[in-house]
Amino acid sequence: MRKGKYIRFMKEAVKEARKGLREGGIPIGSVLVKGGKIIGRGHNRRIQKGSAILHAEMDCLENAGRLKAKDYEKCVIYSTLSPCDMCTGAILLYKIPIVVIGENKTFKGPEAYSKKHGVKFIDLNLPECKKMMKDFIAAESKLWNEDIGK
Repeated sequence: MRKGKYIRFMKEAVKEARKGLREGGIPIGSVLVKGGKIIGRGHNRRIQKGSAILHAEMDCLENAGRLKAKDYEKCVIYSTLSPCDMCTGAILLYKIPIVVIGENKTFKGPEAYSKKHGVKFIDLNLPECKKMMKDFIAAESKLWNEDIGK
């Protein structure tokens, strides 16, 4: 696998994650790409917005706006962290075929379930993403546990 072709967009997801951290939120970022262009971007804003559902992927999809079903099927979603159950549900609902993640060591969502439903996962295993999450979890374990439903 050539990771290089995915790095450009993952860097944008990392920018979103860092933006969320600066805002006092959880450092997870996401971008939605269609035809080599970013059409949506977002970051975890549960804390900032007092939201139950604004994980990075959900914020990204919301910011992409309404798309036709066929459009989602031509997209790739990037996330700095493996998507959780909720975000996986949205990915499956809209039939987004490829998920590129920065890492899945600090948290691993239902990747096997997604793969059974035809989703391709590309794990870039980026030290930058792992460090960002490990540092956040160490400093804000209560917020992190709330975010993942513990």
